[in-house]
Amino acid sequence: MKQINPQDIEKQVQNMLSQFMPGKWEGMFNHEDMLKRATSMFQQNTDQNTTNSETNTATQDQQPQSTPTEFDVSVFETFDDIYVRTPIKDEEWLKRVKIYHTSNQVIIENIPEVGQRHVITLPSLIKKKGTVAQYKDEMLEIKMTKNADMQFTEVDVAEKL
Repeated sequence: MKQINPQDIEKQVQNMLSQFMPGKWEGMFNHEDMLKRATSMFQQNTDQNTTNSETNTATQDQQPQSTPTEFDVSVFETFDDIYVRTPIKDEEWLKRVKIYHTSNQVIIENIPEVGQRHVITLPSLIKKKGTVAQYKDEMLEIKMTKNADMQFTEVDVAEKL
């Protein structure tokens, strides 16, 4: 297989840039500088990854796994509903948890610690009523019905003179 010469690649890039960039942009972009910065960033990243992999194995035993006060949440949607799920590690949390929602957010308060507030933005609008929360197998699941917003507003496009 033929070896690739960096100068040939540089010439090809120059040729492509000159074909696609308007003449007035020519002085604005110094592609040589961009290539040098990209090369140095790639080399730094590669050096960092090898250094990190060496230090990660040494410090892996020293790092705690997960703290009990972490808040983990997952959001997914079906055709009709949106679900928010979070693990409940202590059943005492259920006695103090408060759940609220707006048309596009869920607010979960007092878990894992009293006074903590978590605002989760939802992928689509939901209805005001019909939200249900249930606890099963150490998992709190909040089910909300999507609101099909079918109100369309026409926007006029004015012709510029």
